[in-house]
Amino acid sequence: MSENIEITNNYGAESIQTLKGLEAVRMRPGMYVGGTDSRALHHLVNEVLDNSIDEALAGYCTEITTTILEGGAMSIKDNGRGIPTGIQKDTGRSALELVMTELHAGGKFDKNSYKVSGGLNGVGVSCVNALSSHLKAVIHREGKIFEQEYMAGKPQYEVREIGTSNETGTEVIFQPDANIFDTVEFRFEFLANRMKELSFLNKGVKLILVDRRIKDAEGEAKREVYFSENGLVDFVNYLDQSRTSILPKPIFIVGESEGVVVEVSFQYNTSYTENIFSFANNIQTIMGGTHVNGFKRAIAKCLKDYGDKNGVFAKMKVSLSAEDFREGLTAIVSVKVPNPQFRSQTKDELSNAEVTSVVSQAVTGVLEYYLEENPKESRIILEKVMIAANARHAAKKARELVQRKTVLTGSGLPGKLADCSEKDPGLSEIFLVEGDSAGGTAKTGRDRKFQAIMPLRGKILNVEKALEHKIYENEEIRNIFTALGVSIGTENDQKQLNIEKLRYHKIVIMCDADVDGSHISTLILTFFFRFMRPLVENGYIYIASPPLYQVKKGKKMQYCWNDKQRDEAIKELGGESGGGVIVQRYKGLGEMNPEQLWETTLDPERRILKKIKIDNAVEADHVFSMLMGDEVPPRREFIEQNAIYAKIDV
Repeated sequence: MSENIEITNNYGAESIQTLKGLEAVRMRPGMYVGGTDSRALHHLVNEVLDNSIDEALAGYCTEITTTILEGGAMSIKDNGRGIPTGIQKDTGRSALELVMTELHAGGKFDKNSYKVSGGLNGVGVSCVNALSSHLKAVIHREGKIFEQEYMAGKPQYEVREIGTSNETGTEVIFQPDANIFDTVEFRFEFLANRMKELSFLNKGVKLILVDRRIKDAEGEAKREVYFSENGLVDFVNYLDQSRTSILPKPIFIVGESEGVVVEVSFQYNTSYTENIFSFANNIQTIMGGTHVNGFKRAIAKCLKDYGDKNGVFAKMKVSLSAEDFREGLTAIVSVKVPNPQFRSQTKDELSNAEVTSVVSQAVTGVLEYYLEENPKESRIILEKVMIAANARHAAKKARELVQRKTVLTGSGLPGKLADCSEKDPGLSEIFLVEGDSAGGTAKTGRDRKFQAIMPLRGKILNVEKALEHKIYENEEIRNIFTALGVSIGTENDQKQLNIEKLRYHKIVIMCDADVDGSHISTLILTFFFRFMRPLVENGYIYIASPPLYQVKKGKKMQYCWNDKQRDEAIKELGGESGGGVIVQRYKGLGEMNPEQLWETTLDPERRILKKIKIDNAVEADHVFSMLMGDEVPPRREFIEQNAIYAKIDV
């Protein structure tokens, strides 16, 4: 129901409103935490956690405990110095209250207090306070305990002393405002991934994650501890757990210049993908930046110079490219910068110009020495580079063949594609359907105006274990390229996916609801993640959710997507006894007729689509390499840990 609002022309001085204190944050949460969805909710934890990590970077904190409380509130406690509670002379207010209630207030602006920090905008914990229905800060410092509580960002009383303590530190307990966020339920796995990441980036700091909502048989809360002795070396080993390394151990580099601290660790493996993850002051820079540029420059120069000096490349028939030196490379580049500059508010790309040379010099100094002192390992790396150059040349020919198909065959569209009549990509959707039989049913049941159907024959190639040119030679993958209208190569990067001519903004993976269907979905997702990631990042990839059951009695019928819905439907249609109710378990899409497929899986009004998002690129890379790689033990461990969540048909 819409409300009619009358707009008058009485626009005067009284029409001008000022949002006081934290009201602006509550009015426009998207400007400060990126939205009101689950990701934004968990960002609140990161904002508080970052303050504790900054204390660790300053050398005053060794342990941080994050606890999901039984009521859904969150507690983050550290053993740092504790937020100051004394009176700030300029305002006459407690420093704690200023930090909690004022934007752009904090100790990060004072270089004597913090050498480096995640950001200097001063909006972190005050935003958390603004977006919480209730927040309590408990401070241990100067032998005393202080506290202050807030409701919707407003202090409920003056900072008060409540006891004595022989400890120091800060505890922030907050309940996100359910009137602002779409969900206020914290996900243990999401937080666990961030804790694991932070433990690698900050060796020697113990991070504890507790979930009091989950209890074991003894009544103990779920608890995990993250601690790394070797920092980035452990990080690389973790990422390459499911890959075969070609070096005895990762190379580790540490250096400092111009106040910038550089830590780099990298390893070469037998895979064909490049995985470089970068961080600036513990913030992941998804788009890289000047620190990554410095690393790439040093890697290419050192290896090229060493190869030329020793005549390794003399007989090569193809020219070398910078990307050849990074094939099969897993690397973590982490910098601590006193005054970090980012290209945007999202902090996804570092722009400090001085960092490039600092990183390049640090890597060059160590890598040149490593290559000279380890000739056997050096030769292995350079042989990997030469194989990469030849494969790149072959892949280029294969890509050109795929992209030339349009010219040779007129429309260029695969024969199996049943296209839609709509030409606007924003209104068009394509279903990648498992099997020709289900594809035929989908073609009959779809809405031809805006829905295209592309049947896939069996399992597509596992791209995790294939050379790049073999991928482009695969018929099903070639068909996906031509059907979507995408190509390889942009003005700035010859290997970047070009989506300018993308024909659909909804790409739906539709597979059977069985083990094989899940496997095929994972193979397709692996392909999109490795070779068409911009489609995932732009929110174009979905997974269809066909129902698992049809519950029927007489002319009455219900579809069910899980066991709970099935049991409720049986009771509703057949009473307590469930008499006369027929339950059909759909093993595959082919068991549905076109009408059933339309009303359950294709109809935009009734279907359930799961949008694929990348919450954590590092963890996504680890999971894909583990599930689809050659190493069995990590995969077995993953299955054993997650078997409790599996639903098995007997």
